[in-house]
Amino acid sequence: MQKLLDVPIATVTLVDKDRQWFKARRGLDLDETDRDISVCDLTIRATEPLEIEDLREDERFRDSPLIDGDPPILSYLGIPLVNSDGYGLGALCAMDSVPRKHSPAHIAILSDLAELVLELLEMRRISRTDFLTGAMTRREFRTRLERRMAGYNRHGRDCAIVLFDVDHFKQINDTYGHGAGDEVLKAVVSECSGHLRGEDIIARLGGEEFCLLLPETDADEAALAADRFRRLVSQIAIPGLPDVAITASFGVAPLLGAYESPEDWVHAADRALYRAKESGRNRCCVASVD
Repeated sequence: MQKLLDVPIATVTLVDKDRQWFKARRGLDLDETDRDISVCDLTIRATEPLEIEDLREDERFRDSPLIDGDPPILSYLGIPLVNSDGYGLGALCAMDSVPRKHSPAHIAILSDLAELVLELLEMRRISRTDFLTGAMTRREFRTRLERRMAGYNRHGRDCAIVLFDVDHFKQINDTYGHGAGDEVLKAVVSECSGHLRGEDIIARLGGEEFCLLLPETDADEAALAADRFRRLVSQIAIPGLPDVAITASFGVAPLLGAYESPEDWVHAADRALYRAKESGRNRCCVASVD
């Protein structure tokens, strides 16, 4: 993109609540900046390319620290990255240290590249997300567990997982059909997702089995959280299935240094889940420390 548009700075910029961060970058050493100084914050609010020939002449950005940065950014061309749901993710950006106006051909090139970027981002999202429920996939979840284990080994920071599955799910499928079972799974993930903290994750490990990743959470806190989710699941009502009582059993496993792999960690939670089922279902058990 740099060569095509003859610009010294090019980025794929994603914008979240408080910051912009550079998924890919050329000609810029920064990894991220605050959102409140981001030109891309303005770009994602638009549906058309945003071009600013000289930030010093634009009252919105004339006092921006970007102008005096290293390198200085004086001109900007951004194409909004809007996903298929209409949500603005960020922008594909071409920037220069001198004022400039891009030709219509340059804007068309950047717009075409933005479509390719969106396709790649969508493909990555699909690979990380369960198609039915929207929960994280098992493969991606394992990667997250590896990262948490590495952080625990370096810094000793608490973390826990909560493995759970829907009680008597086969009976629901056999009685009401697989379509009804799908609705149950989607409702469970939706209900749990609505009560996650910022860094918490819910993943579908297979069938009716799910797992929560709860960073900065010790064993007691995880047990309380698991019981809260257990109660939330038990209150779910599926439209058209008034007689279906949904419950789930939960196994809690705080992260321990003795676990050598994510599989060890999940296996500990699975043993606790097994105890919860053996002791009557619709309850929570915590993995033993030994």
